[in-house]
Amino acid sequence: MQIEYFTNAIRIDIEYAGTYNNRGVAYYMKGEYDRAIRDYNKAIESNPDYAKAYNGRGVAYEKKGEHDRAIKDYSKAIELNPKYADAYYNRGIAYADKDDYNSAIYDYTKAIQINPQDAFAYYDRGLAYGIKGDYNSAIYDYTKAIQINPELALAYEGLALAYCGRGFAYEKLGHCYKANADYKKACELGLEKACSYKCY
Repeated sequence: MQIEYFTNAIRIDIEYAGTYNNRGVAYYMKGEYDRAIRDYNKAIESNPDYAKAYNGRGVAYEKKGEHDRAIKDYSKAIELNPKYADAYYNRGIAYADKDDYNSAIYDYTKAIQINPQDAFAYYDRGLAYGIKGDYNSAIYDYTKAIQINPELALAYEGLALAYCGRGFAYEKLGHCYKANADYKKACELGLEKACSYKCY
């Protein structure tokens, strides 16, 4: 339905970048990443300064596993709009997918500076810190994500993972009381594997 609507709008104004971008989003939502990329390309051809189209195309490339192309598009979106928190966040994900956690942390931090209420950026930065073994920073970020959005948009699964991740970080630091409290909370939220975790 949305794709048909945007297709009709393109017939009316073939040069309107926003319509190509919107149809690209619709194709992306259907999992048709190549068609989405073609529409983002058209949007960019029509308006080379359209940061949203670069970001959208980057997300589509990322879904296809083309991390370097995604990073290039996110970087262009940031160049066009240095306050584009989503582009920083998305580039952080792409860097994390390439195991470049320092660059990911930098981008998540930029996203947080622009939008301090972005629970996902805190959550993903916490994951990156945890992988790097910086457990105090991971604990801070997981806690902040939980404070901002106790139901984390990933619903209770995401929240459970945040508690479980924070529990791992506490356990690594030898804080078993806090670790066990977090494992219990993760278990209560439905993360079954956390039910068997115990710090001694």
